[in-house]
Amino acid sequence: MKKITLLLAAVLFVGSSFAQDYKNSIGIRLGSGYYDVAAVAFKTFITQPGALEFDLGFDTDKFGGNRYTSAALSGTYQHHFPIGNIQGFKWFVGGGATLSNTFVNNDDLDGGFNVGIYPTGGVDYKLKNAPFAFSADIRPTVHIVNGYDYRDGFYANGGVTARYTF
Repeated sequence: MKKITLLLAAVLFVGSSFAQDYKNSIGIRLGSGYYDVAAVAFKTFITQPGALEFDLGFDTDKFGGNRYTSAALSGTYQHHFPIGNIQGFKWFVGGGATLSNTFVNNDDLDGGFNVGIYPTGGVDYKLKNAPFAFSADIRPTVHIVNGYDYRDGFYANGGVTARYTF
């Protein structure tokens, strides 16, 4: 019985050291991707260290007189770890998937539906005395379904996010 009590106390202590500084947040993610340069970002913690982030983004590009417009929905799981003793500062790793569609104003060029998967890693910082969180991440994305042929299917995507927490 004594061992079970000690084990339970240890689990509770370790779990509390990973406690998040907020439950939900919503804001803007600015990325370097070809399918989501600007996105609305929503993040929610589903466990003490685990969070889901959903991004609804868009991008517009112009190449040789042709306009490409993309809309994307991404979903990511992030597992957070504290960085030293800095309150509100954590790093995370995880992975996710993105669905996007590219529209082209020229019928002779291919647009279409894309599906990509990615690992992710980054940092997240929640301000101590204000309801704001900031993060930076990298998401090297491989499109397993590529709806248009002017890209090779690999996107070295990264971004920064500013969110209101609640």
